[in-house]
This record gives sequence, C-alpha cells and structure tokens, in this order.
Amino acid sequence: MSNYYDSKDLKKFGEISDWNEELGKQFFAYYESVFAEGKLTAREKSLIALAVAHTEQCPYCIDAYTQDGLQRGITKEEMMEALHVGAAIKSGATLVHGVQMMNKYNKLSM
Repeated sequence: MSNYYDSKDLKKFGEISDWNEELGKQFFAYYESVFAEGKLTAREKSLIALAVAHTEQCPYCIDAYTQDGLQRGITKEEMMEALHVGAAIKSGATLVHGVQMMNKYNKLSM
C-alpha cells in the first residue's frame, strides 16, 4: 500500500523550479539567506525550523530538520524541548481564540 507522503519526494524539492525557473530561483535564494548565520546561529534556526515543521505538520520538513539538527549536534532532548515550545504556542493560539467565542456568545445571548 502506498502512502501520499513519500520521503523520497523531499529530494525532488529543487524541481519546483522546473515549472517556473525565475520564481524557484527567487524562493531558494530567499530560503538560503534566511538560514544563513546572522543574529541567530544556523543551529538555533534549525531548532526553530524543527518546531515550526511540527506545528505545520509537514513530514518533509520534520525529516529535513531532524536530519539537519543531528548534523549540527542538536540532541534529542533539545529537539523535544523545541517541539514542546511549538506545541505550547500552537495550543495557546488556539485557546486565546476562545476569547472571540466568549465575546460572540455573550453578545448573542443578551
């Protein structure tokens, strides 16, 4: 049984430029500059990317940034801590929208 997600597809990511070379070049130039050393280290950026990969639920990104993190010496404990930071923000963002529901409920039930 085949799955929709195929880890081998990650290696084909560069092929997105095949159908629009100019936009592909622009995206990859931007992507490369975002992950270059800056005020944040490449290691820190890798941890951020791993946490975001989980909140976005992107299996390709999870694979890529788990591997990237390992290559940068990020421990499994650091990866899990970053994942929990992402989960806390995602759940907090969900819950804070409860205020909108509460406001609407109060307005409609008057």
